[in-house]
Amino acid sequence: MQAAVTDVTAAIYDGIAKRIGQQKFRVWFRNSTSLSVSDGYLKIGVPNLFIAGWIENHFLADIAQAAADASGQSLKITFNIDPELAGAARPSATVSHSNSSPALTRRDTDAGLSGTTGSGRQKIAAINGYDKMTLGNFVVGPSNQLAYNAASAMINQEDNPFNPLFFHGGYGLGKTHLLQGICCAMRKSRPGSKLLYCSAEEFTNQYLFALKTKKLDAFRGRFRQLELLAIDDIHFLANKPSTQEEFLYTFNSIDLAGKKVVLASDAHPKMINQLCERLVSRFVSGMVVKIEPPDFETRCRILCQRVAVLGHDISDKVISCIAEQVRTNVRELEGALLKLIAYASLNNEKPSIAMARDILAEHIARTDPIVHVSDIESAVTTFFGITPADIHSSRKDRTISLARSFSMYLARRYTKMSFPEIGRLMGNKNHATVILAARKIEELVKSNATVNWKGPGGNKVAHARTILNSLQKTIA
Repeated sequence: MQAAVTDVTAAIYDGIAKRIGQQKFRVWFRNSTSLSVSDGYLKIGVPNLFIAGWIENHFLADIAQAAADASGQSLKITFNIDPELAGAARPSATVSHSNSSPALTRRDTDAGLSGTTGSGRQKIAAINGYDKMTLGNFVVGPSNQLAYNAASAMINQEDNPFNPLFFHGGYGLGKTHLLQGICCAMRKSRPGSKLLYCSAEEFTNQYLFALKTKKLDAFRGRFRQLELLAIDDIHFLANKPSTQEEFLYTFNSIDLAGKKVVLASDAHPKMINQLCERLVSRFVSGMVVKIEPPDFETRCRILCQRVAVLGHDISDKVISCIAEQVRTNVRELEGALLKLIAYASLNNEKPSIAMARDILAEHIARTDPIVHVSDIESAVTTFFGITPADIHSSRKDRTISLARSFSMYLARRYTKMSFPEIGRLMGNKNHATVILAARKIEELVKSNATVNWKGPGGNKVAHARTILNSLQKTIA
């Protein structure tokens, strides 16, 4: 901890220590962080991405409350790498050389560390920074074999076998890995080719900026002359008719030139609500591949690969123990492994089955509860007549906002996930969004307010408690 801290930062440190306990404070904060408060922000300096991810994933609510108590206001929390802290960090934290810290798995390769508690996704990216996500290190199993084969065919065949290639599946199953892997392979096999990977959100932002600045020709020239366009989270285009039309023209231009488009979404094209029929038709005219959660054997091989990359020695029995208990997705699997490695390293012990069962108990309970977020989303989307992609989108019409709020409230109530974890699972939303959503539903239920929304059959009206009871019966 820096010697010359302000009274406010000292009070924040004290508040954190009281809330999480002296042992955890000593391990994760005392010599591994620096704090500064300015302009409504609490800036947390950390030595590396791993510690940033761990702190955000486990202590963000405690930090926010301690900061509010000490400063008298709600501070926005950001993380930044502080080189002066690198030497002070315990050697065990150097596992951050991987790009899959628990809280930053998807974002650290996209946008660096800046604003890690925000909900923004990446900038448009050249493909030079994606060598860590290649087809070569993508672990293949029954759940993703077809997706991998399709990705390989797109790379190896000059003539486009299908356009577009459309991956869909749940959170953390490897869609982004495949998109970036295709880009990496294309870059290596065809040096100098024009490639672009970005999110649908960034495509939208760039298009709107081009409209505002009257630079549509430059925007279109940039996107329509590509040899490969990879778009992540394509469901973000839902309910954006002008952007959908622009993307359709972009897609047609690339396709007519015999070039390639690869897309990823949380949902099948036909399940993305308010996506124009022409786009749906174009998407399903190519190859649509669903990626399922990995089976036990694949989970073991994923863990073995991560252990090898991190340079640690973990027995097959411990690997099997983790794989048996963490079944949701690849990111949670890797997060559980990192938690075990961190604990073992900090205590100078070798990971064992007993340690895995003990230390990962909280993690497993949080990530693999009796009620899954997917169960909650299924119940809520069926009730309100929308799709999971709608909940994950940034759309804010009344029906989707209401459904999203109920989903977040139920996830908080029926799982042990933190606010940031729920936010990431539901479309990379800010933890503050989850907090506000939960409070909103609590207030509606407490007053049993009348709720209005628009369902598939027209306008609907019901009391908040009636809605909640119906949803609880479905997921219980």
